Parts: sequence; C-alpha cells; structure tokens
Amino acid sequence: MLGFPCLRRVDVLRTVQLGQRRWITASARRLAETADGPAVTQTNKAEATMKRFWKDVDVAERDGGYVVTLDRRALKTPSGNTLLLPRNKFAVASLIAAEWESQSTVLKPHALPITSLASRAIDAFTNATERAQVQKGLLDYLHTDTICFHQDEPHQLVTLQKQHWDPLLDWARKTYGVDVRKAESLFSSTQPPETADKLAKALDELDQWELASFERATHVTKSFLIALALVKRCLNVEQAANAAHVEVNSQIQRWGEVEDTHDVDYHDVRRQLGSAACLLMRV
Repeated sequence: MLGFPCLRRVDVLRTVQLGQRRWITASARRLAETADGPAVTQTNKAEATMKRFWKDVDVAERDGGYVVTLDRRALKTPSGNTLLLPRNKFAVASLIAAEWESQSTVLKPHALPITSLASRAIDAFTNATERAQVQKGLLDYLHTDTICFHQDEPHQLVTLQKQHWDPLLDWARKTYGVDVRKAESLFSSTQPPETADKLAKALDELDQWELASFERATHVTKSFLIALALVKRCLNVEQAANAAHVEVNSQIQRWGEVEDTHDVDYHDVRRQLGSAACLLMRV
C-alpha cells in the first residue's frame, strides 16, 4: 500500500462524531415517511416545523437487509425509495440510526451526513443512465486534479507536496498502470486518453455505495485521485484531508490560522470525508 495504512474503523467513527458538532453542509431532506403509503406526511411535517416528530429510532431487518425506522416507519430517500441497506452494512444502518437519535427538539437536517449519502447511493446509482452521467462528470476532475498542480516555491509548499502528493501519484501509476502527469501550467493539465480510459474503468468497478462515497470525496477534495485512494482504503480520512489541504496548510505555516475560517473548514472536510469512509464499511 506504499506506506498508507488501511482505513481504521475507530478513526472514522471518531471523525464523524467530531464533525457532527461543527459546521455541516450536507442536506438530507424528505427522509422520514411511511413505509408503504405516499411519501409525504411525516416528511412535510419535518420540513414545515423543523422539530423532532418521532420518539423511537431503531434498526430493523427487512427484505434481506436493514432499514432504519422512526416510530416503526422506515426512512425513505428524497425520491421515495425505502432506505434499504444490504446485510453487510449493519454498521452503516446503526450510524444512520444514531444520526436520527441524536437530533434534539429542533430538527437539524445538516447533521445527517451518512443518511444523505446512503440516499444518494440508492436514488442515483441504481439507475444506469444517471450513474453514467455522474461518472462522466467525476472523470473531469482527473484533468484538473489538485495533486497534479505542483509549484516550486515556497519551500513549505514544496515539502508538503512531496509528502502528501508524490506518494499518491506513485500509487495511482503502479496500481492502475497509468501515466499521471504533473501539470506544467494551469493550461496543460489534461491527462492522456489512455489514463482517462483506465481510470474510467476503475469507476465502473465501484458498487453504488463506493461510488456515492467517491463522489462526495471528489467534490470535497477537488481531487479524483485522493477520492479514489480513500475509497480503495489506501488513505484514511486524516491522510485524505491533509492531502486535500496541502496549499491551505502551507499558508497556515507561513501566516498563521484565521479563526472561524481555517478551523471550521478543518472540521467540515473531515466530517464529510468521514461520512464517505463510513459508508464503505462492510460489517
């Protein structure tokens, strides 16, 4: 694994628990509905009142998998699908239940990062056409990948690039047999067609849960390769966050931290990457 430790479940759980206390941007709306009836009553109530309307949260077996229930009614996705998790994702179901149980009197949809991510996997990535469109958009990040834009100064930045980016580039080259090129300028970042084709096939091999995690990680880090390494468990959450923040960390080393900006971003990135890592769990 080229020096990258495997993803540690405890680290992931701690990351998510910490992140849920800070700024959170993901939204999971229209999620609590009756299991069999029209997808609206409790959802509309939640959106209209923004208050907790349920008493009991549980995880139940259903249709060969697991659902999270609010007062015995299964959660549904924004598209009205039952939020059904496979049998190898009981831990994910438990984390989703914990998100809903932790809601206080006032409903905080932004504090449901794993719920929203699981909903995305179900609503978007069981449809072949939509999945193909999403993958095409994600592949575009390869040609503007953060870790391919190296600078030769200042020295703090150069050191961080070598520490966090060079091992990732080597990992991608060896693992997928591709030629990943460093950009010589802002206008020369396009990767060879053969590289794009091989990495597109890597996306084809991801299941719906992995792809949802990959999508979120890509958007958060602005890096195709950081996201891929996270999904393939060759980076843990902290390593992925540090790789994504090489330039920011270089600035902090030179000029110091900006309160209520750098610290907020620090926790938000780890919260989002933590939720992506949690969805990968198979327990």
